[in-house]
Amino acid sequence: MSKILVVDDDKATRHVLQTVLTNAGFSTAVARDGVEALKSLDADRFDLVLLDVWMPRMNGLELLAKLRTIEARPRVVVMTSDDAPETLLKAVREQAVKYVHKPVEATQLLDTVREALAASYPPSVEVISARPEWVELVVPCTREAAGHIEAVMSQLDATLAPDVRASIGYAFRELLLNAVEWGGKLDPSRTVRIACLRAKRLIMYRIADPGTGFKIEDLPHAAIGQSSDDPIAHMHVREAKGIRPGGFGLLTVRASVDELLYNEQRNEVVFVKYLDDDPAAP
Repeated sequence: MSKILVVDDDKATRHVLQTVLTNAGFSTAVARDGVEALKSLDADRFDLVLLDVWMPRMNGLELLAKLRTIEARPRVVVMTSDDAPETLLKAVREQAVKYVHKPVEATQLLDTVREALAASYPPSVEVISARPEWVELVVPCTREAAGHIEAVMSQLDATLAPDVRASIGYAFRELLLNAVEWGGKLDPSRTVRIACLRAKRLIMYRIADPGTGFKIEDLPHAAIGQSSDDPIAHMHVREAKGIRPGGFGLLTVRASVDELLYNEQRNEVVFVKYLDDDPAAP
């Protein structure tokens, strides 16, 4: 049975979370702040900590930093109603496994807890900038790191209209996976540099990978390099090479954003989404 420590300064929240977790079969304990949580962690071993951010005496971010010194470090899910990039990215820096916004529904809570318990410890991510208008990260070239950062970046776009979020999220996911798989060769010792710039009327992402780049003509297995006379010619190439069906990623990315630009070497890409029609835009 997994043991979970709920850390929150709100009594009602502690009670609700503990009840939901206990009814789902987890062993639980509670703490009112980081100071109480440290005492609990010294006295017992926990598999997971559900951690609020803003608490008296010792807040969640301070506790996260101290957890680095614990030998049997538990996984941590950060719970917060604070949408500031600085808060979320400080949790990224301290290697929280998951992030949820409060209030948390019971189903979402249990799904998040089970995913966190099954997850490996998050990759080490270097946070270069955590300003609302300029987020910049250096991420290891692994699928796990890409998935982790994709989830983080999606939460930074929480104020956008759903269709805008979806198009940005799709483009970011496809281009980031291309960067870590093809540019970084899934080598965790290599890194991808990501920047997200938010202006009044646009969002711009820049992804730079450590690879040598590519040429469109060298991608016969991708739809983006095909003639308009035969747009699915790449499917025959993929079939002949035993590659799974697909190859539409870059073509779909181009359709989902307003600008898609590569440097000359094609190991850096920028995409832009304009926000003129977005209700959340100032």
